[in-house]
Amino acid sequence: MAEQLSILTSGQVISTALHTEVQRSYLEYAMSVIVGRALPDVRDGLKPVHRRILYAMHELGLTPDRPYRKCARVVGDVLGKYHPHGDQAVYDALVRMVQDFSSRYPLLEGHGNFGSVDDDPPAAMRYTETRLAAIGNEGLLSEIGEATVDFIGNFDNSQQEPIVLPAQLPFLLLNGCSGIAVGMATNVPPHNAGEVIDGLIALIDRPDLPDDELFKLIPAPDFPTGGEIIDTAGIRDAYKTGRGSIPIRGVAKIEEVQLGRGRHRRLAIVVTELPFQVNKAAWIEKIADLVNQGRIEGIIDIRDESDRDGMRVVIELKREAQPALVLDKLYKLTPLQTNFGVIMLALSDGQPRQMPLRELLQQFLRFREETLTRQYRHEFEKAESRSHILEGLLAALEHLDEIIDILRHAPDGGTAKLTMQQRFNFSDRQADAILAMPLRRLTGLERQNLQTEYDELVDRMEELQKLLEHRKELLKALKKDLRALKRRFADERRTRLLSAEEQAAESAELAEIAAEEGSSEQEAVLEFTQRGYVRRFSPKAFQRRQAKQTASPTGTLMEQEDFVTLVEMATIDQEVLVLTRSGKAYSVRIGDIPITGRQSKGTPLVSLLPSTMQGDPETIVTQFVLYPNDVESLDLVMLTRQGRIKRLPLSEFTNLTGRGLSALKLKDDDELMFVTLTEAGEQLLLATSGGRILRLEINDEQVPILGRAAQGQPALRLLKKESLVGCVAVNINDTVVLVTEQGYAKQVRVSSIKPTRRGEIGTYPMQFALKTDALVGLAPGLPGTEIVVLTNEEHLARLAIDDMAYQGRDGSNHRLLKLSRKEKITELSVILLPPSDEETDEDADDEEDGADTD
Repeated sequence: MAEQLSILTSGQVISTALHTEVQRSYLEYAMSVIVGRALPDVRDGLKPVHRRILYAMHELGLTPDRPYRKCARVVGDVLGKYHPHGDQAVYDALVRMVQDFSSRYPLLEGHGNFGSVDDDPPAAMRYTETRLAAIGNEGLLSEIGEATVDFIGNFDNSQQEPIVLPAQLPFLLLNGCSGIAVGMATNVPPHNAGEVIDGLIALIDRPDLPDDELFKLIPAPDFPTGGEIIDTAGIRDAYKTGRGSIPIRGVAKIEEVQLGRGRHRRLAIVVTELPFQVNKAAWIEKIADLVNQGRIEGIIDIRDESDRDGMRVVIELKREAQPALVLDKLYKLTPLQTNFGVIMLALSDGQPRQMPLRELLQQFLRFREETLTRQYRHEFEKAESRSHILEGLLAALEHLDEIIDILRHAPDGGTAKLTMQQRFNFSDRQADAILAMPLRRLTGLERQNLQTEYDELVDRMEELQKLLEHRKELLKALKKDLRALKRRFADERRTRLLSAEEQAAESAELAEIAAEEGSSEQEAVLEFTQRGYVRRFSPKAFQRRQAKQTASPTGTLMEQEDFVTLVEMATIDQEVLVLTRSGKAYSVRIGDIPITGRQSKGTPLVSLLPSTMQGDPETIVTQFVLYPNDVESLDLVMLTRQGRIKRLPLSEFTNLTGRGLSALKLKDDDELMFVTLTEAGEQLLLATSGGRILRLEINDEQVPILGRAAQGQPALRLLKKESLVGCVAVNINDTVVLVTEQGYAKQVRVSSIKPTRRGEIGTYPMQFALKTDALVGLAPGLPGTEIVVLTNEEHLARLAIDDMAYQGRDGSNHRLLKLSRKEKITELSVILLPPSDEETDEDADDEEDGADTD
């Protein structure tokens, strides 16, 4: 039987407390994870695995100008030389450095499938290919070498790897970083390169730069997926303390979308950007679950129309849904709005530290200054060594005959070297270089090249010496490098930062919409646009909107997507008469028009018509009229494209059913163009693009009332290349404003226009300044109103009618706008502004004063 081994009496066991051993072992493990895996270095912003991947690709020569190589080859080199861990972990890290939705400035370029925002997995490493991106190669590896950074042995001391890469930009801030260590975590958001570089330059110039000024240069993170930051309080906390919470949300807008092949259109919320690190597929699934549970109402369909050009998720809404309220629900109940928890934790001098923004920038600047100093010192030493050799070569060429004589009579090279050193005081290195000098260096051209090289080295050495001895010059060089990198790699900000005013306005708007949904307020303001949309506001909301719009000066062109053609004050019990180009009439109750939010373009009038009519290709809204309280005394005058006119009593259009009413009969090539409300005794003005005005009095002789089945009577004959551009009803004492395509206008009195009869030529109250000009429209010249014009380049301008002087028929035209060479005015309308609260109060005060006087 074998003798039992006694280890207790051999002196090989050291007695220790269990809790002490566990504590020591745990701390060693924790520090290994913290330093060796999970946390980035504040200097280059990289974790060890990322650093090793980049260095291995540099060693393989995978620069941006070289072909792609298989990712499996890169992963194999990283595993075999530097990173003894799992291949999948290395490949996952490589993939994230390629994904443009994970990194603000990807350090690698990829060829193949590297995943998507839907969390689709990348293809296997044997299929995908990669190489260094320009910013990764130039910003991290262009200065790599033992002269700039320290190297250590790898896991088996068979290779050397850098402790840190000589980063020229603070990639910890540019790309951010997230990681979970033992007992601590880091979550640094990405930033815009241009803004960060501006902040670095400002700190170089003013190390004591106040935080407020620094935060103006770097106002907020800039996420690769865009989105909107909706509160700055969390940003300031994060930048000042290194920890904070930043609320971000996706970018959504209200659009009218086409359904199928027909012309049926519906309002939808279109999301084009999601918050950083939000899984699009999971987010869509979350919305579907909330709709099925009944927690979000008003959604009928969700479609993901994203492609290689960008993200587009369409959320179709029901006709009665309020887009602003549905969007608010999406923000509250789904990851469309989320909080990014900032923890700016990184390794500084091998220790984990939570640092504010200023310290992160200062740490990088110190590191960059150190690497530049080492680089310049190394370059100076190389230049000094080379210049020493060149001095010897040039001195030998000056004494060439003597050198040749020494070489001819010397028994061996050692003797020749010793003789040259004794006679000309050459150093060992200079003597060796002279002995190794080829015969071609004896030519005159080679002598000149040596002299030129020597002179350039002397100049460079003087420059390097100045950089090394004067820190101010070193910082100048640092700023110059930063500006060059900014010109090369900086781009526009992707994440929008909402101001406090915008946030307050949006919150107030949502509260107001919610309040109006449940209120019994009767008053409303309607805006009709040239694209067939209607917007409904409360009087207060409309006044705020007008105050914001009128803040811009009149007479200036502005970018505009839509064009308001009519503004009406009404009550929710009133109705709008909607007429299509085919001559069909429908009525829509104002209370059924959704309240408009800040981002909404409004509601398409066609979407408020009966569902059986919405798919009809002829159901295109051309005109809309608000029913007045007294319909018995008013008539509806309709004018077609071919110049046929028809008058019908407005009472014919009351109490319409869902099937609508046929207002007039049209020929196949004709369509309804203009509709206006009139009463007996008013003057009807018809305008053509050639500048003709036909003035008809509203009576049974000139514009008789016809039956609903009638086609209408010819009002005027259009000349060649002439078209109808306007039809307005005015009183004899009113004025009318004429506007041309080239931006000229004229205000004339109606009484100065010669009365005519149907079928006559009419008069020309306006002479065109340019032969190529044409009349684009006319509008009543009501005091206190504005003309709004739209150009073919979708520029919009407001023009005050009170600023236009009255002109006779022969008076000169007034130049409203100076347009670009090919720009023309295409449409115009008159906007009557409702009185503001201040004006109403003043009127009330005047009435009270008058009452007191009486």
